[in-house]
Amino acid sequence: MSIEVISIIVLFVSFFALLLLKVPVAYSIGIATTLSLLLNIDKLPAITTIAQRMTTGIDSFALLAIPFFILAGDIMKRGGIATRLINFAKSLVSSLPGGLAYVNILASMLFGAISGSALAAASAIGSIMTDRMEEEGYPRTLSASVNITASTTGLLIPPSNILIIYALASGGTASVAALFIAGYLPGILLGIAIMGYVTFIAISKRYAKGKRATFFEIWTYFRKAFFSLLLLVIVVGGIVAGVFTATEASVIAVLYAAVLSLVYGDMKVKDFSGVLLSSAKTTATVMFLICTSMAMSWLFSFEGIPEMISSFLLESLNNKFALFLAINLILLLVGTFMDMTPAVLIFTPIFLPVVTALGMDPVHFGIVIVLNLSIGICTPPVGTLLFVGSGVAKVSVTQVIKPLLPFLLIMVVVLMLISFIPEISMFLPQLFEL
Repeated sequence: MSIEVISIIVLFVSFFALLLLKVPVAYSIGIATTLSLLLNIDKLPAITTIAQRMTTGIDSFALLAIPFFILAGDIMKRGGIATRLINFAKSLVSSLPGGLAYVNILASMLFGAISGSALAAASAIGSIMTDRMEEEGYPRTLSASVNITASTTGLLIPPSNILIIYALASGGTASVAALFIAGYLPGILLGIAIMGYVTFIAISKRYAKGKRATFFEIWTYFRKAFFSLLLLVIVVGGIVAGVFTATEASVIAVLYAAVLSLVYGDMKVKDFSGVLLSSAKTTATVMFLICTSMAMSWLFSFEGIPEMISSFLLESLNNKFALFLAINLILLLVGTFMDMTPAVLIFTPIFLPVVTALGMDPVHFGIVIVLNLSIGICTPPVGTLLFVGSGVAKVSVTQVIKPLLPFLLIMVVVLMLISFIPEISMFLPQLFEL
């Protein structure tokens, strides 16, 4: 057995063993990569190499957008923007069957899109909507299930941090602007699909309808939420029009959110120190994940793993449908035990050459992989969004699992539609010639 094969075995065995021992994902990736590199000590100095790869992995101007979008999301969460979005959503849909659940979904879509974070949306919207829904007779477990799955739409609807990371992992074959504009229709489709199931539940369980808002009330709530919604137009519109880059847009988002929160009066200047500290902690966690993931991704390339997997899949599954289905199943499995950021950075270089060889556009694949892994963060054992949504709703994870399963099935159905109907993702990028 060659040293290369032994190195690959050590990499995967040590990585999964560390995960089973509940070692944090970033540390598991870093330790497994280092152990594998130690077997190549005659070719590479292991410690020096991994340090260099971790450093160069985040030496990217595009990645500067992530800490700024995280900061913008934290400001929005504290700055009263979530409440204004909820009130606006309620004025639109509360009179429909399952109206408050609709409000939860629509508000999660809007806030997730503005903040670029599913966790921020689940926390901000869930903390407000769960109690309101319980007062109208909705079980807290149902509220949590709606909140958890609807929050994932913010990972598809721009601006989205994970789409920026995918653009980096794709090696420039997919631009941030194209990915951002491609995420709109899949994100909206996912939101509508969740609403459809909620309607079925509401009618069968006979949940109460809310009062129909008058045109004046809708206009009032829209006016109050207008400047919050305008951020989407400024950020995404500016990127698509080429006025500024995604990184520059993230800085504009921070300034805009800060000024808006001060004008609304929901934040004082003294409150920003706490927000900055919270954002710094989140950024440190994300960046450390990116560092170690980039090191492992480089090791994959060094050992020729992407080429081996690509050749194996193309030779074993020469049917395009079967191959896309197999990749989806693998990514769904990966998403259950690995966080989105390292999964995107590690598996994009492996699967992107395979799907592009069969004619899939890198932008289309970006939407597919993000939606795949979005399902993963809603499922145990790692499921960060599952734990956040359950915690906010003050129910246990085990209580949420059963009502959550139909929502996850709906997400899988939408995933299959987006995977095999590329026009859903590619219509807008082609329309804007991106």
